[in-house]
Amino acid sequence: MNTQELNKVNLNPHVSVDCVILGYDSNELKVLLIERKYSEENENGQAHNPKLDIALPGNLVRDDEDLDTSAKRILKELTGIDNIYMEQFRAFGNPNRVRKEQDAEWLKTMRTDPQARVITIAYFALVKLEDYVPRADSFARRSEWYPIKKVPKLAFDHNEILEQALQVLKFKVTHYPLGFELLPEKFSLGQLQRLYESILGDDLDKRNFRRKMKSLKLLIPLKEKQQGVAHKPAELYMFNMKVYEQLQGGILK
Repeated sequence: MNTQELNKVNLNPHVSVDCVILGYDSNELKVLLIERKYSEENENGQAHNPKLDIALPGNLVRDDEDLDTSAKRILKELTGIDNIYMEQFRAFGNPNRVRKEQDAEWLKTMRTDPQARVITIAYFALVKLEDYVPRADSFARRSEWYPIKKVPKLAFDHNEILEQALQVLKFKVTHYPLGFELLPEKFSLGQLQRLYESILGDDLDKRNFRRKMKSLKLLIPLKEKQQGVAHKPAELYMFNMKVYEQLQGGILK
């Protein structure tokens, strides 16, 4: 029995993990998605619509591993991405979540029990996009970053999972100093505001945002300005890491 066959035997048909990996590239928020492919024996000549086979990286868990281990393994197998911290945020258990026609057809080619009800545990992470170059493998034909505003209709209930992850992120970013590691070591207030706007999906009042950030004593002003920009160079800042680690809540409240 080869490794692929052994993995299928050890997979729990009723429990899966889905990973919402959000990346930021200084301009916009993106999500890592895969285009799933059919098993080798069904890939050639299989009638399917690639536009309906876009999904979050996810798969069934093994009987001999915990959920966190499953999430790391599945993400690495499908995208090649490893060594990132992911946070579990919710379970999804609608009895019909894997019953859509396109999904059912794909499951028939990939799983020994395609009609089994599957409850999924969702994880999310927020990373600096430039630090992670996805590489598709396993049943992922492609693995790439999609702008949040251009996410297509996804497999299963993955649009709902993504939306719930974004809601969790929005809550966190307004209560905790989340995501500051996504910026360069030295940054402008404009860059900081664009990060928050990208996560919140809304424009923020420039004056109020800057007043709030400065009042938290989270920023250290530098005697430096941007270089090589087409517009008027803005002043640069660094994070006060001591305050960053101690600050608990109410960032934008």
